[in-house]
Amino acid sequence: MDTTSTRRRLALAASVAAAGALALSASAPAAADPAHDQRGRGRGAHVLLVSVDGLHQQDLAWYVAHRPGSALARLAGAGLTYRNAVTPFPSDSFPGMLAQVTGGDPKTTGVYYDDSYNPQLFPAGTTTCTGAAPGAEVAYAENADRDPSRLDAGQGLAGLPGSILALTGSPETLLDPAQLPVDPKTCRPVYPHEYVRVNTVFEVARTHGLVTAWSDKHPAYDLLQGPSGTGIQDLFTPEINSVADADGHDWTQVNALTQQYDGYKVQAVLNEIDGYDHARSVKLGTPAVFGLNFQSVSTAQKLPAGGYLADGVTPGPVLSGALDFVDAQLGRFVAELSARRLADSTTIVVSAKHGQSPTVPSQLLRIADAPILAALDAAWQAAGHPGPLVAHSIDDDAMLLWLTDRSPAAAAFARTFLLGSAGTGNDIAGNPRPYTASGLQAVHAGADAAAYLGADRGDPRVPDVIGLVQPGVVYTGKKSKIAEHGGATPADRDVPLVVSGAGVRRASTVDTAVRTAQIAPTILRLLGLEPGELQAARAEHTAVLPGID
Repeated sequence: MDTTSTRRRLALAASVAAAGALALSASAPAAADPAHDQRGRGRGAHVLLVSVDGLHQQDLAWYVAHRPGSALARLAGAGLTYRNAVTPFPSDSFPGMLAQVTGGDPKTTGVYYDDSYNPQLFPAGTTTCTGAAPGAEVAYAENADRDPSRLDAGQGLAGLPGSILALTGSPETLLDPAQLPVDPKTCRPVYPHEYVRVNTVFEVARTHGLVTAWSDKHPAYDLLQGPSGTGIQDLFTPEINSVADADGHDWTQVNALTQQYDGYKVQAVLNEIDGYDHARSVKLGTPAVFGLNFQSVSTAQKLPAGGYLADGVTPGPVLSGALDFVDAQLGRFVAELSARRLADSTTIVVSAKHGQSPTVPSQLLRIADAPILAALDAAWQAAGHPGPLVAHSIDDDAMLLWLTDRSPAAAAFARTFLLGSAGTGNDIAGNPRPYTASGLQAVHAGADAAAYLGADRGDPRVPDVIGLVQPGVVYTGKKSKIAEHGGATPADRDVPLVVSGAGVRRASTVDTAVRTAQIAPTILRLLGLEPGELQAARAEHTAVLPGID
């Protein structure tokens, strides 16, 4: 919104005015880091959070064993390695990232996917709300950009992609209001940050006058700003699904392109380590909380030429190359922190928003979900009900349905139909392969769906039907994708978690089961701030990770 953009610009101007003291960490490395004084009881002045999207704990273990001299091996060897960390369900990017920065699961944040449904909002593009029918898809991805075909999402930069670091740090200005759902109370678009119900570590840091930054894959990651809309001073979000080459590929469709794309975010973080904003144009001081996501591993797991060898553990050549790329970038971060004499005051946290499933190629069963849902709607109408039953679905390697009729009877109808649906999909080689029960091993419907999520049944954002897939199932109408995320399998949710650097007194491996949501209160503890300032952490009693004093 215009008012949010104004607030963000004012906040940035205020931070620039205060940059003299903060910038000492970069411009005068021999001096003591002033952030210690600001945080009072803090062990570290900075937390660098890295999400390697798609990375499994088994990938980390394999890589450390086979690359003992790697940056990942050194970080793990000097830090705390949590071998039993899990993401929230659904294991999508939005709930996964929000968990790490809020301390909460979707039941608390209110965000179940980057593409969901809300029966109370009005559809995108609604301008006259009187008499409008409620019920809206809530899609916060490239669809919301002013121009999703451009790496700058429509900012209009010349010289792309080389000029991308000139991208604005206020990505809400790159969102097209006409593509956003509409609040019936105000008849105004609902921006991603307004959809989150709880605050973030970035917002807490800002209330204490600390510098914040983040880099991610869509301008819709405005979401991470939190409800205030001002949590992140420098938010760099080049559009990953934009056109990347003359052949029309986007940045996810060729892994070399994904690595190039990730490289822009890496440079942004290096500039921030040096005390600048992502464009290296404004001296803000090295952020207290900052970081990025990597996409290279995730795309390497999903591309037809990527994935794992037959054992489901050993990375194939494309995935191995992506892991090496990410490791090299982590090494660059460590080297730059050392060069700036920030290594002793910085904690590096490495985890993942989500995993990816399946890892074993022979398990793959691709199923076209559209015919199943069309048949469900037809059966509902044949039973005497007007109109379709499915209001919205998002099916990657789980099935989430929002229904037009939210009654227990309608939910039970959908569950019975799905468990009775059989057909033919295709395997890793594209050959026909039969499926039963819509590819599902369990279906939670109605009140049972809310209970599965630990959510209030009366929450309008909660899916009416949750289908958990049989091992290896991926919903797609094509024959190219070999893995997906969003589901509840171990390969979807078992991710690495390493905490290394300042605040870690003794390196060890921790076998205690932990949640990636525990990263958020841990970040605040590492900065000497009170974890209880996080609303979701209070609501869910989310603890600081074990081993962090």
